[in-house]
Amino acid sequence: MEELNSQDRVFESAAALFAVLATPVRLKIISAVCQQEKNVTELLALIDTTQPNMSQHLATLYRSGVLSKRREGTQIYYRLQSERVAVLCRAVCTQVAIELDSGAEIESSDRLVPLVHR
Repeated sequence: MEELNSQDRVFESAAALFAVLATPVRLKIISAVCQQEKNVTELLALIDTTQPNMSQHLATLYRSGVLSKRREGTQIYYRLQSERVAVLCRAVCTQVAIELDSGAEIESSDRLVPLVHR
């Protein structure tokens, strides 16, 4: 029974992380700060969204522990708190890109993204 509880905790934690990552803007933010920290102005130059929306997403990523921040004068710089989040995002996004760009037939049971009939 204890092993099941441990497994349940893993699934609950994974689901909570996926919920935080389940917004395209947040994935773009993670991608943008993957190599180097950035402030809000720099992020807004890279990601098409409003300043209030950006701040809301940054706060969510910060509260969840995905991002950390530091203040320099009036600027706040954001960076990845965990490299493992970047590895996870890269792996999933790379596989999805392969499926979307590939002309190859992928079995429906192996697909990460739903097959869209055109």
